[in-house]
Amino acid sequence: MAEEKNLTKREINSLRIKRMVLTGLLFAVVLVLSVVENQLQIPVPVPGVKLGLSNIVVMYSLFFVEKREALLLAVLKSLFVFLTRGAVAALLSFCGGLLSVLGMVLFLFLFKERISYLMISILGAVFHNIGQMAAVSVLYTNMFLWAYAPVLLISGIIAGAATSTLLKVTLPALKKVGLSK
Repeated sequence: MAEEKNLTKREINSLRIKRMVLTGLLFAVVLVLSVVENQLQIPVPVPGVKLGLSNIVVMYSLFFVEKREALLLAVLKSLFVFLTRGAVAALLSFCGGLLSVLGMVLFLFLFKERISYLMISILGAVFHNIGQMAAVSVLYTNMFLWAYAPVLLISGIIAGAATSTLLKVTLPALKKVGLSK
């Protein structure tokens, strides 16, 4: 934690508590968005395609909190999915979320300030779909599942563009309350 240099122990503890509370609040938003998304009946011609609303919070955490909190949010979301939808859905959420966050972190590291929210969001959505496809192919050992990959690639691009747009729309409001730069 770079910001903790030259701070007293009390100030460091205060920062850690604030970060923990913020992470808890972000997790609550992830849960709400996950439930809302499950309740939405968006007519899509392809089964299993979702918008990925909770990815907005993960991206926010990635850009404005810390990368490890973004990873923690993805893992916690998969535990919530386990409790509400079962082991297979949790495994898909975990594999997709883990690969998504790691992919976004990698591209942020490689391209630093030269990569946009849009590109990070699209990459995150596509990596999420790849992680889920990998998990499904391990579970069911059916290589024909990868024929579904082009559909998921296209849906990942669309979902990534949508979540990026929603993040950009919410940033001014977050800035007003001091949660964004």
